[in-house]
This record gives sequence, structure tokens and C-alpha cells, in this order.
Amino acid sequence: MTIALPKDVHQQAVASIERYFRENMDEKIGNIAASGLLGFFLEEIGPSIYNQAVADVQERLQQRVAEVDYEVHEEEFLYWQKFDRAKNSKGRP
Repeated sequence: MTIALPKDVHQQAVASIERYFRENMDEKIGNIAASGLLGFFLEEIGPSIYNQAVADVQERLQQRVAEVDYEVHEEEFLYWQKFDRAKNSKGRP
């Protein structure tokens, strides 16, 4: 699966790479080289990041599914309890 960024995100990433080189490296990197470097990272490292993100989401979803019974649990057989409580409260002095 090829990881592709929307055009505006790609442009922002390229600009960020150019700035990183400008501020942290001894040489500048041009727009084409920065775009190539971004392409390399997306193809080479991107799948690892993507796979980790998918694993993180799966784990979180599994936790949420495990908690569903607590979140949506309804007590059962409560109909007669309201009458029993009413009787008990009337019988008290």
C-alpha cells in the first residue's frame, strides 16, 4: 500500500524538511530534493508508522469493546422492586 499525502500536506511537509535542513544542517536542501526525501520516508518508513498506528487503534478499540458492557449495562428485573420499595416506605412509621 502506497502512502500518499494530500497535496497541501505534501507541500507543508516539504517546506518543513527544507526548514529543518536550513536550521540544523550545514547545507541547504532544495524543493525537489526535499520532495524526494519525503517520498523516500513515506515509502521506506511510512508503512512502519502506519502499521503501528493501526495496531494502536486496534488495541484501543478492543479496550472499548471490552468496556461496552459496563457503559451500556442495564439492571434487570426492576419492575417489582419499585412496588416493594413503595410498600416498605408506606409501612414505616
